[in-house]
Amino acid sequence: MTLSGSPSAPPAVSTRRASLALLLACAGTFLSFLDATVTNLAVPLIAADFEASLTTVSWVATAYVIPFAALLAPAGPLADAVGRARLFLIGVAVFTVSSLLIALAPTLPVLLGARGLQGLAAALLVPASLGLVLAEVPAERRRAAIGMWSAAGALAAAGPALGGVMVEALDWRVLFCLNVPVGLWVLVAGRKLVTGESRTGHGPDLAGGLLLALSVGSAVYGLTQGPDHGWSSVHVLVAAGVTVLAGVATVLRALRHQRPALRLDLFRNRTFAVASGVSLAYGTALFTTMLLGVLFLTDAWDYSTLEAGLAMSPAALVTAVVGIGIGRLPVALTPRTLVAAGSSLIAASTALLALLIDTEPHFWTLWLPSGTVMGVGVGMATVGISSAAALSAPPQHFAAATGMVMAARQVGGALGIATTAVIIAEVMGNGAEPYAAVYWFATAANLAAAVGGLALRVTAPPLSKPAAYPAPAVARTLEGDQR
Repeated sequence: MTLSGSPSAPPAVSTRRASLALLLACAGTFLSFLDATVTNLAVPLIAADFEASLTTVSWVATAYVIPFAALLAPAGPLADAVGRARLFLIGVAVFTVSSLLIALAPTLPVLLGARGLQGLAAALLVPASLGLVLAEVPAERRRAAIGMWSAAGALAAAGPALGGVMVEALDWRVLFCLNVPVGLWVLVAGRKLVTGESRTGHGPDLAGGLLLALSVGSAVYGLTQGPDHGWSSVHVLVAAGVTVLAGVATVLRALRHQRPALRLDLFRNRTFAVASGVSLAYGTALFTTMLLGVLFLTDAWDYSTLEAGLAMSPAALVTAVVGIGIGRLPVALTPRTLVAAGSSLIAASTALLALLIDTEPHFWTLWLPSGTVMGVGVGMATVGISSAAALSAPPQHFAAATGMVMAARQVGGALGIATTAVIIAEVMGNGAEPYAAVYWFATAANLAAAVGGLALRVTAPPLSKPAAYPAPAVARTLEGDQR
């Protein structure tokens, strides 16, 4: 195997380096998604601690998701420019420091600012971690490695179980301290990977990413202000105007910039356009159900934080097992099959919850079975969307395509979280009615993702000249998997 930008290394050295890269990439991805899941567990406690409303505290989640979504797209090319391992370690360092700031935050504005910084760090480390895997892992092992990388993020959804124990014993602030020792270990161990990697030196348009963040943030702000100030209030109208203007500016800049944050030319590929739309709908449903589950269990069923965390964990564990298992199947399933079937299973589980949930707990007969089905669906859909993104763009644009499809999921997540808070605030009724309404919303988003999945027609693009990003081998590997 030839290392990025370095002479051929002895097989033993290459194997050790590939194993270390995969381990650290999985650890970094686990960190970023762990934080998202344990934060959902902390939302009710943060609201009580700072005496804030649900619509206000929902920004604890969205302040992380917005910069994550906006900077994912340019972060892929940025990793090529500065070096994948280098950007990965920068992201981990900022993520670790911001986690500590959140744990020590004296006020809600300080906490929200640190959460935004944490989302920025996650946007840097997640695409760089995938690039690290693709660069260092041999072609014959990449399919399994991508499955493990995806499963690491899915496994982080088991964080509420650990988080519940920590909160019950100590305080919600301890949840964010969990990232610190893992982050320090990754920083120490990852220094070996910086040596010998290649860099293009040509960074993407970060200003375009900031404009995208402004557009998404304004849309979320408008949604969260509607219940309190009215949908025709100045707050909402100004937010709507900023959303449109920033969105138009983002598109215009993307059309004119040599290295745009958003590769609009990729949307000429029908499969990429469909995969992005599917990812948006999937993210809306996924983030909605993750936040809603904690709120419902602690409010309607009066579960403790520990009980809610444990109740959320089985679905996450099933997701991780499915994600790993798909990569090891002797016969590869197409992205179309994975997305359509996976999203349909998630829709079935959320529809069942919408129909049957009430204030009387039914963990064994309702929550656990529906959560298991949901976990299978999430595992399938996640791998399917990632595979579709990998095959829908020319190899030299693999990083940008993957980043944009992941960004679409995060944008959907930000809008889903905001919509969850709005529906709960607006729907009249006692007990489980507002939560059932949100589950119906999630069902509609899942069905949209399933229909979009049926429209996926994945064919590998023609291979062009080798690029600095090692995607051609991945494209060929995945192309073979689809046959």
